[in-house]
Amino acid sequence: MKNLVLIGLSGCGKSTIGRRLSRLLRMPLLDTDAMIAEAVGRSIPEIFAERGEAFFRDLESAACLAASELEGVIISTGGGAILRDANMEALARNGMVVFLNRHPARILRSASLADRPLVQDDREKLFRLYAERLPLYRRWADAAVPNHGTRRRMARCLRRIVKHFRQHTGKDA
Repeated sequence: MKNLVLIGLSGCGKSTIGRRLSRLLRMPLLDTDAMIAEAVGRSIPEIFAERGEAFFRDLESAACLAASELEGVIISTGGGAILRDANMEALARNGMVVFLNRHPARILRSASLADRPLVQDDREKLFRLYAERLPLYRRWADAAVPNHGTRRRMARCLRRIVKHFRQHTGKDA
């Protein structure tokens, strides 16, 4: 069975929606940031502070590759996983990629930036990252689904993802 890969900006809802999809589709959820933190024994902010972004991106690539080799899992990626083609090529090879599109203004209203090292000290950077990464998110996505964060809209978002996934896999997942 194919994987379901969630991509999008930090704070767009990948983890929250991933958990709900995991229950709905009865598929295990893997979070690449959690995989990294567990492997290194450090939080993502600690890794950034102690070793820098380049080191983190190497760990992220290893996590993406490891996750891509599994079958029948939901993979919640870090917001920057799309920065390396090799990450996305591996994830897309055995997975349907869904871009959770949430505007930075909505993210700033509802998500904490404390554990998000690239934007925790500069809220405006979230807007710059969105503008820079949006073409990459769109490039790699098999489906793009808006996530505006309300309960009703999240239910709609979940239904759209399930529909796309079932169409993509040709199965009743």
